[in-house]
Amino acid sequence: MSYIASLDQGTSSTRCMIFDKSGAVIAIAQKEHEQFTPHPGWVEHDAGEIWQNTQSVIKEAISAAEKKAGLDSIEISAIGITNQRETIVAWDAQTGKALHNAIVWQDTRTADFLDGLSQSDKELLTSRTGLAIAPYFSASKVNWLLNNVASVKQALAAGSLRIGTIDSWLTWNLSGGLHITDVTNASRTMLMNLQTLAWDSELLEIFDIPLAILPEIKSSSEVYGESIKSGPFAAQIPIAGILGDQHAAMVGQACFEKGSSKTTYGTGNFALLNTGTEIVRSKHGLLTTVCFKFGDQPAQYALEGSVAVTGSAIQWLRDQLGIISSASEVEALALQVKDSGGVYFVPAFSGLFAPYWRSDARGVIVGLTRATTKAHLARAALDAICYQTMEIMEAMVADSGIAMTEMKVDGGITANQLCMQLQADVMGIEIVKPLITETTALGAAYAAGLAIGFWKSTDEVKAQWRQDRRWQAESDEKTRTIGAAQWKRAVERTFNWVE
Repeated sequence: MSYIASLDQGTSSTRCMIFDKSGAVIAIAQKEHEQFTPHPGWVEHDAGEIWQNTQSVIKEAISAAEKKAGLDSIEISAIGITNQRETIVAWDAQTGKALHNAIVWQDTRTADFLDGLSQSDKELLTSRTGLAIAPYFSASKVNWLLNNVASVKQALAAGSLRIGTIDSWLTWNLSGGLHITDVTNASRTMLMNLQTLAWDSELLEIFDIPLAILPEIKSSSEVYGESIKSGPFAAQIPIAGILGDQHAAMVGQACFEKGSSKTTYGTGNFALLNTGTEIVRSKHGLLTTVCFKFGDQPAQYALEGSVAVTGSAIQWLRDQLGIISSASEVEALALQVKDSGGVYFVPAFSGLFAPYWRSDARGVIVGLTRATTKAHLARAALDAICYQTMEIMEAMVADSGIAMTEMKVDGGITANQLCMQLQADVMGIEIVKPLITETTALGAAYAAGLAIGFWKSTDEVKAQWRQDRRWQAESDEKTRTIGAAQWKRAVERTFNWVE
């Protein structure tokens, strides 16, 4: 038996999962990393810690697989990588060390810089990249590092500076110096031209970023190189799949056809709709992005709606408010009340993403009364996840003209039965969960496996998809309409907070 290893480097943790040919999980190891918030609106990770954790979970997963299936690391046929997107790492090619903490996608420190861009530059950026003008994306983070970190300036002058998203950082370390990324991650930097799938000289000029420090852009599924024998896999194994996490989830959910869609519930929420080989421009606050590109085949594109804070709102209840001691407790707490008691919680901790794109927004809790309890707040947090998702899907339907009757879901919060029922009730549609909910890691595994012929075709992959659970709406239209209107009123209270 041979297997595919998948590295899933997320916003809050790093996982290694090992899959067999049926797509079943043979082993999994996971480790959280620290979140740094040195100033309001700033979010950072220690890239060195992420690499240490990556090595740790690889070894742990291989050890677990050996016990379970008699696996030897040499039987791993390929490695797939999926990652938190937009997060930027700068490192020195000579030392291999990170030169600054990674600047995370949630970070808003570059909002003023972006506001100061000319209207013509903003229009060029939007038309070439399909993205909104927001600190969410990588380019302004790279510009900040180049202008504010002495060690980055020194490495640039010495010719040893390398900058990339987390996939590039992991690939560099695993391969012993390969500096690459894939089209999905590159499409989130605000530096890649959506049509040419190459770094764009005019966009680089806007952000004053030299081309030489950036990785080479590859497809999402091809043999890029091999892991080094002295690395955590202790073997030379093809590194053959790279996808940003949301694109990986599309592959893991077998959303290969135009019109197929999924929503991933993680630190944030991300919904994608496959638009085939057509680049569809959104008129309702969504992003246009590369969905995936397999080898020499044409790229497929997607419309995407991004919500910054969903699962991390539950972490906030745990870590900052202390009203739960683990994220899994939120469901039982929320079930103590029949509804939120009129409380609405809009967790705009670092502004609002789709469909609003408001960097000036900040979180609010409205509708509090003397009768409000922590159970109402827990319920309002789950409602917030569902309402934010609803707004994105409304925009998707408006842009695509495709009516939605059901929504495929994956990610951690899908284990929360109440939240999924609330999602069905808020949207008035069916919610469908696959048997394997870790579709992000599975998607990266599929990309790597397809590149080496482990799976022969996307049809073979699609045939493996299995349903686990389906939730049907139990609400009436009047209740849905009133709830949505109240939510939108609460969202308006978040605007213009940062001047």
